[in-house]
Amino acid sequence: MSTPPKSASDLPQGQSAYDRLLDEIRHGTLPPGARLREVDLAARFGISRTPVREAIRRLEADGLVEHLPRQGASLRRLSYAEVMELYEMRAVLEGTAARLAARAASELELRELAEINAEMTASADPAEIVRLNRQFHATLINAAKNRYLQRAIGAMGRTLLILGQSTLFDPARISSAAQEHDTLLRALQARDGAAAETAMRAHIEAAHRIRLRQLRDAGEVDEGAQET
Repeated sequence: MSTPPKSASDLPQGQSAYDRLLDEIRHGTLPPGARLREVDLAARFGISRTPVREAIRRLEADGLVEHLPRQGASLRRLSYAEVMELYEMRAVLEGTAARLAARAASELELRELAEINAEMTASADPAEIVRLNRQFHATLINAAKNRYLQRAIGAMGRTLLILGQSTLFDPARISSAAQEHDTLLRALQARDGAAAETAMRAHIEAAHRIRLRQLRDAGEVDEGAQET
């Protein structure tokens, strides 16, 4: 008999605080530059300062938090160059995952990917679409069956959380993302590794373009830095 997953209340307080902070970063509740005050967070989470301090240290080890003079722990701001580098690396890593999955994925995993994408296409709830998209990518990465690649993508994904909400909250991105998934799925089902990698790279590059537009609209991109 399988053991049910632990609820937030069952987890050690440090882990629970870490997970809550990651969730707030993912949803943009904690934006880049936000100060992480132990006292305020402990009061808000209803726990002592010690597990909050542990969670902040873990976020610092992940590269999400920095300590600034006279300000303390703050969520990092990514430079334009870092955003470019992250998406370039994401295209490389997830493109590789797609190529490996074309060879290693089981028929069950391919059916699961198709079902997730069908649900994503049918949904009208942006939050649900974002959840299904994360599930689609996680399923594909698992289907690649390379634990070292999974770890590298996981570490990169935590850094990407600093950028806040998914690009799929942009209505124009939803339909195009599902179509890009369809192209990827056809390559996976044909067991064509090169085509799967090309489709995944195109998918990530499309998300990258939307992200840069969002950052420019929010005034978070230094236009002069783009010329260097």
